[in-house]
Parts: sequence; C-alpha cells; structure tokens
Amino acid sequence: MIYYIYADDKKEFIDECGTYLEQHVIAYLPFSKIGELDVTKVSQFLVTGCLNEIKLLMGIAHQSDKPLGIIATKEQKELMKTFSLPTKIENAVTQALNISEKKLDLLYCNGEIVLQEVVIGDAPPLDSFDSSLQGKSYFDRVKLFWRTLKRVKSLKHTHITLRDAKENSYKLSAVGLVGLEYNNNTFASKLIRSQLSSNDGKFSLVILSPTSVVAYMGYLFKSLVSYHTPKKLPHSVGYISSAKVTIEPQVEMEVLIDSVKKQITPIELEVKEKALALSVGDAFWEKQSAQTTNKDSIKIDHLPADEETANYLSESIPFFTHASKEKYAALFTNLREESKASQTFMVLLILATMIATFGLFINSASVIIGAMLLAPLMQPIVSLSMGVLRQDESLEINGAKTIAIGVLSVLLTAALIALAIPIERLTSEMSARLSPTILDLFVAIVSGAAAAYAKSNEKILGSLAGVAIAVALVPPIAVAGIGIGWADWSMFSSAFLLFITNLVGIVFAAALTFAILGYSPLHLAKKGIAIWLMIVAVVTIPLYSAFSQMKEDIYMQKNLSNLRIDVGEHHVKLTHVELVHRSIKDEIHCEAISTGILSKEEKMRLKEVILKNIAKDATIIVTFRYQL
Repeated sequence: MIYYIYADDKKEFIDECGTYLEQHVIAYLPFSKIGELDVTKVSQFLVTGCLNEIKLLMGIAHQSDKPLGIIATKEQKELMKTFSLPTKIENAVTQALNISEKKLDLLYCNGEIVLQEVVIGDAPPLDSFDSSLQGKSYFDRVKLFWRTLKRVKSLKHTHITLRDAKENSYKLSAVGLVGLEYNNNTFASKLIRSQLSSNDGKFSLVILSPTSVVAYMGYLFKSLVSYHTPKKLPHSVGYISSAKVTIEPQVEMEVLIDSVKKQITPIELEVKEKALALSVGDAFWEKQSAQTTNKDSIKIDHLPADEETANYLSESIPFFTHASKEKYAALFTNLREESKASQTFMVLLILATMIATFGLFINSASVIIGAMLLAPLMQPIVSLSMGVLRQDESLEINGAKTIAIGVLSVLLTAALIALAIPIERLTSEMSARLSPTILDLFVAIVSGAAAAYAKSNEKILGSLAGVAIAVALVPPIAVAGIGIGWADWSMFSSAFLLFITNLVGIVFAAALTFAILGYSPLHLAKKGIAIWLMIVAVVTIPLYSAFSQMKEDIYMQKNLSNLRIDVGEHHVKLTHVELVHRSIKDEIHCEAISTGILSKEEKMRLKEVILKNIAKDATIIVTFRYQL
C-alpha cells in the first residue's frame, strides 16, 4: 500500500493532491501520528512537509528500503530545483508515484540526514543559493557584493584537522566549510559541479580559506556582480571529495544542517551509498557528473596549512596576502646580501659602464642592451625598496650606500672615457636619454613592480633580465658622466634626471608590490610608501613639464609637416620638421621644397607663416630643395 505522510498544517494541500490520487489505494497519515506507522505494510512512501519532516521520512525509507516520492509545496522552490520536481501539483503527483530505478546516496552529519547542505563555520557566499541573484539589477548585485564583503571583518581563520575515509589526515586553516551531496544550485555546488554525483558513494566538502581581502573580493565580484562562475577553482577555495570526513577544528565552530543550527564541532560527515530510491525528475540525472572514480579527489594544496599562517589569519584576514616566515626569510637573506657593495658588484658595474659608454659613442643599441643585462645596479635598488617597506634601517642604509657608490663609479668611469675619446658628437642614443618625461616614470613604476614580483618567485627570476632592459639604469648615468667629461651641465642634469626617475619609480613600485605580496603588515609599510609617494610627486613636476613640452613639439611638427604655402610667385612644401630647444631661443629645422628660388620678400613671407603656425618666436633654419 502507498502511504502518504504529510504535515499536519498541510491538510488543504493534501486534499488538492488527493484529486490526482483517486485511482490509487492511498493511506494518509499525518506526521503527528508517525508512531503508528507499520512499515511492513508500506510499498511506497509519498511525503509533503517541511525539510525536517521530509528528512525524517527519508531516514525511515532508507532503513526500510522503501521507495519515496516528494510532493513539494510551492514555497519549497530550492527543493524543487535540487531534485527537479515539477511545480504543478498534477505533474508533481505523477512523478512522485513513479518509482525510481536508480538509488541516491544519502549524506549524514553525525547521524542526521543532510538534504541540501551542511555549513561549518561561516562561508559566504558558498552557502547561498544562486536564486538570491534572480531578478536583481546590476546595482542590486553590487549592493549585495558590498554587504557580503563587509562580513569579511567577522571572518576568522581556524586551524582544522580533516580525516578522510582512509584515515588520511590533512591540516589546514579555513573560515568555513560546506558539505553537500547533490548539485543544489548553491554557489558551492556551482564551483565543483563537475565533481558532484548523487550515486558514486562520495560527497564534496568545499572549503573557504581566503588569505587576503583582495583575493576574496575577486571571487565575490565574479560570483555576485558579474554572475559568472569561475572556470577554475578560486585561490581561496579548496575541496575534498570522499565517502567520509571527520572535521576537528582547534576552536569550536557552529554547524548548520539545512540552514538550521544543530550542532557544534567536531563532526563526522558520511555517505550511505545508493541508500534511497527517490523519485526525481530527469533533469536531476542530467546534472550529475559523468566522471566517476573510486579515488578520493583532493585539492587543498594551495590553502594555508602552516601554524604561523593560521595564527596570523586567526586574528583577522589581511587586505593583502601574508608571506610565510620561510618565504620571507629566504627573500630577506638574499636581499640583505645584495644590498652590499661587493667586489663582484663593482667589477660588473664598471665593465657594464664601459660597454654602455662605448655603445653610446658608436651609437649602437645592441651594445647598450648588453650593458643593461650585465649591470647589477637593480639589486641594491630592490633591496632598498624592501628596507623602505619594512622600515629596516640597516637594509636601507646598505642599499642607499651601494647605490651611491655605484652611481659615482659609473659617472667617473663614463667621464674618464669621454675625456679620453677625442670626439664630442651627440649621438641619437645619447639624445634619447636627455628628454625624460612622465612616461619614463610610468615605465620605471611598472618595471619596479615586475622586479619585486620576479624577486619573490624563484621560478621566474630569469625575468629580471627583461626588467633590466626595460628600465635601463646604467645608460642614463653614463650619458650624465659623458656630460661631465664634456663640461655640458645641461646634458648631465637631463640624463641624471632620467636615472632619478627610474630609481624613484622602481623603489616606490617595488615596495608597494612587496606589501601586496604580504612581506610587511600595512601599519609598518604605510610610512615608507607614503614618503616615497611624496618623492615620486616631486619628481613628477619636471617630468610633467617635459611631457607637456613634448606634446607641444609634436603638435608643432604636425602643423608644419607637409604644410603647403603660397609665398607669392612660388609654392613651398615643408618636410622633415625638427624642433631644437636652445637656452636663448628655440630653433626650427626643416626642408622646403620650392617651385623656384625665393626672393627676400618671399622668404620673409615663409617665415611669417611658419611662426604663425607655431604661435611662438623661434629661429627658422630652412634647407631648400627645388622642384623641377
């Protein structure tokens, strides 16, 4: 006989369902009289009730090995989605009566069935259903994002020990865990949908373990604002798929089973394989993973596990990632050694200076690039940036001292070479280092960030060579040294400004990058970063002025290039326009293609037109070519 077990307050709903059950012999029994149930007389169960009542009957059906069909009410939308139950009562009754040939796994938490999910600790938004975003505008999703992000202040890491079905033990630090058996449209299930199968004898435990607010923000934004499920598991999330997991945190954590507080840790989650013949929709089986395996699936290697990190994160989640003691010690030891002016450093630097200076004289870019690769001046600069970040006086002094010694050595070497070579000709490679602009500062900032990132990761240390080429520290100092040798102080000051620009940009950006990578707490780092930010602002003033001048020059060249002028009897076209800045009056060099030899009046007319187009006083130097 089919037994329909229902909640006492659902009598009207049961009467409506009864109109579609008239052709069947049904025994109706309210949950208040469940004690009178004789399971030996039952051939199939139907159930309508709240989640706890449904789970109670699922347990009975499991123990008695009887099939079960759920007829959900219209309020139980998440239950309908999870098991693909119809919304219309007629269809829901028909499906509930259809006995499933496949059996589902059942997840138990300390002996209690978990229908949707079990949440240990706090794991937003993994424990939320994606229906929370349905019908919400972009602005509403942004507000939800900020509300969820505010909760990060209350999230506290706890050191947790996990033991799987094979008694393997795993230690990690996390703020919350979500255990689930079915693809139930929560954010947790969306992340691991490819791993979820309802009859493989395993459940999945999703672990939220953000090591920084920045990393957590990235996952939240993708999930709540862009409504986009990451294709790869976020860095702050891990999971274990197993038949059994025991969870033992150092500090007690609350446990919610299907959104109701039930227990505190420690707990044991265990799957009963193929335990219940539950009548579900065809779409439910279509959502199951096609990849099944007898092996447990574990992805927690990227989560924090060491005691030091766990203790640090237990106080609060930092804005940036915290570098481990081992990682910091290795980098700090290396930087402290590189901050000193060793014999090797001086030999390489002087050789690089000689190569760069000769390359500047012969106007060879490839030779200058070779000098950039050889020069070790980047090492003490990066060391100085760490000293600035950590407020480490010895590291700052050693780094600054080594940089000063290196710069003086380069200036002296380049000046001596300039005095020894009887050629005083400004090459294009020299000229390229005499007009620093704010764009050069941007290059230095990006290069500094790249240098710090490469320095912190041994796997990509080889990238430092590319950084050295991009930022070019020695060539501008060598040009400044040549300016000393030629007694051209304008040349010296312009080239040395480019080096100062590179130095300031690298130190500031490298210190900021090291802070983001977690090599210093913000309260310690902010003083040094603020000071160097002010230095960057000061250096920006002449650079911005030069940038404005460059824009003006480009505008002038654009106005004059290919300008056609009728000066009287003849027509003139201007080409190859070049602006040369002089201390007294700027000069404009150009070529003029004329239809004939210009008279004095026509030349004056040409000059007037040129000056009118550039809107400033300048000396005009023209090379004439004649069109035949």
